[in-house]
Amino acid sequence: MCGICGCADPTNQVTMTDMASGKTSTLRSAMPDGLSAAEAHAFAHAHGLPHDHDHDHDHAHDHDHAHDHGHPHPAAATAQHGGTVALETAILAKNDAIAERNRGWFEGRGVLALNFVSSPGAGKTALLEATIKALAGQVVITVIEGDQMTSNDADRIRAAGAAAIQINTGAGCHLEADMVAEAARALDPPPGSLLLIENVGNLVCPAMFDLGEAMKIAVISTTEGEDKPLKYPHMFRAVQIVIINKMDLAPHVGFDEATCRANIRTVNPDAEIICLSAKTGQNLKSWLDRLMELRGTI
Repeated sequence: MCGICGCADPTNQVTMTDMASGKTSTLRSAMPDGLSAAEAHAFAHAHGLPHDHDHDHDHAHDHDHAHDHGHPHPAAATAQHGGTVALETAILAKNDAIAERNRGWFEGRGVLALNFVSSPGAGKTALLEATIKALAGQVVITVIEGDQMTSNDADRIRAAGAAAIQINTGAGCHLEADMVAEAARALDPPPGSLLLIENVGNLVCPAMFDLGEAMKIAVISTTEGEDKPLKYPHMFRAVQIVIINKMDLAPHVGFDEATCRANIRTVNPDAEIICLSAKTGQNLKSWLDRLMELRGTI
């Protein structure tokens, strides 16, 4: 994915761990599955992976090697750029197609899938924990946890009372639709349930990738300041609800709620805004009521 977002390692692996059984499986190795020969070549070329290729210029050495020679020329640069753009287009198109299948699968089962996005430390996991505990006995909740490493958050979710699948993206900075498809099949959420997807902490790349969710929900915290919507407009345009978390800390960090609301409205006039504290429970009911309203639409 580094051809798209600039932060994935070409040797990266993505793994999925079922927190109930402890079984870990590999979802993706270095080369994405399903690429045509031309796309695979472009991927290898863009990432400097070993590959064979034929082209119309002559070299006095064999071309079966990891690309690190110092003779770039305009024609090669243009070909590489064009190949990378084609690869990005193909990967995003493939993701969108899988996302549509996910969406149909969720809708067919009557499962409400929500994609929670934020910067690291905004309190997504704490919000999900509070939600799970508050709605225990009212609705079944399952959770897909996305992190680069560790199962810490999935352990917390399971302790709160919900089944969880941990996806570790390694160097990757976001979840993708095929990862969610595999995790959803493993969780097997029942009809009428909630599937909460906690994306990797990042306010840039997750905006680009549809997972098949009913909506994206951004979580920001008072400790981050009021300007996050202005700094990351693509993400805040992509969401339908913005939750401002850690309101209990607002007086201590000089957070200006009115300014933050105005900044959100500047980027996304239609976004719903809910202010709460997942830790203390302040105004948590407003979020829970809205969540149950959304569930009633499936």
